[in-house]
Amino acid sequence: MSIDSPHHPSDLQPQGVELRRLAVNGVEINVALHGEGPAVLLLHGFPHTWQLWTRVMGPLAEHHRVIAPDMRGAGASTRATGGYDAGTLACDAESLLDALDVRSAAVVGIDAGTPPAFLLAMRRPDLVGRLVVMESLLGRLPGAEEFLARGVPWWFGFHAVPGLAETVLAGHEAEYVDWFLDAGSLGEGVDAAVRNSFVRAYTGAEALRCAFSYYRALPTSSVQIAEAVDGGRLTVPTMAVGAHPVGRALERQLRPVADRLVGHVIEDCGHIIPLHRPERLLRLLEPFLASGPRGLPPRG
Repeated sequence: MSIDSPHHPSDLQPQGVELRRLAVNGVEINVALHGEGPAVLLLHGFPHTWQLWTRVMGPLAEHHRVIAPDMRGAGASTRATGGYDAGTLACDAESLLDALDVRSAAVVGIDAGTPPAFLLAMRRPDLVGRLVVMESLLGRLPGAEEFLARGVPWWFGFHAVPGLAETVLAGHEAEYVDWFLDAGSLGEGVDAAVRNSFVRAYTGAEALRCAFSYYRALPTSSVQIAEAVDGGRLTVPTMAVGAHPVGRALERQLRPVADRLVGHVIEDCGHIIPLHRPERLLRLLEPFLASGPRGLPPRG
């Protein structure tokens, strides 16, 4: 069951990017497409849309078919009543690739896009040739104890209470989004057009409810991640990229469960890596993606 979100034109659409709206897994997904070649699926987090990737899509599209959706409930995709757990989001991603007739793809996830990217790679190693995950934690897997010693970030609890955050924040969405963009760029901010697009995407009670539903589904997502690890290993070549604040916590969670893992930390970089330090991210992404679907990643 879902609540539809009206399709609207992009506020920031780089030259050559095509926007399509596809029916997948019971919802409609707005997706930006750019370039030709081996497919790369980019999964954003909060408070983002596909436009999180605007500074890396062009360079990636020189050698790849870039696929950047608005995830369920975000941007111009369906504001679904449910399905915000990582397992369902992984099914969304799998169904999107199938709708685009993609038989193999590298999958890149950041923040809330990381758990579904991970589960998709665990479930469908035949589909996911390479995996890149950034600035997130994977449920309660061991390895993040040092990061969590200071406690879970304050907004996780705030967002988790049904109906609270969207009521408190009504009319103040811009200030709230700005806080995350400022913190996520170490105070440097982001391009005004991107910022304005994010603010519009997360304005209104329904938009906020969908965003916070990701946090309300975290207990379910955590169980799904634990079950996946109990039932197998991460066999696809994987790269974990950290910045501030997550650092190497995600890499440490992956070390015991991944067969082929390389980890990097981008120094002097905030949480929203693709907007804050896109050139440094590309220096890691491009050779990793170019090394083929099954080649061993470089050590790092």
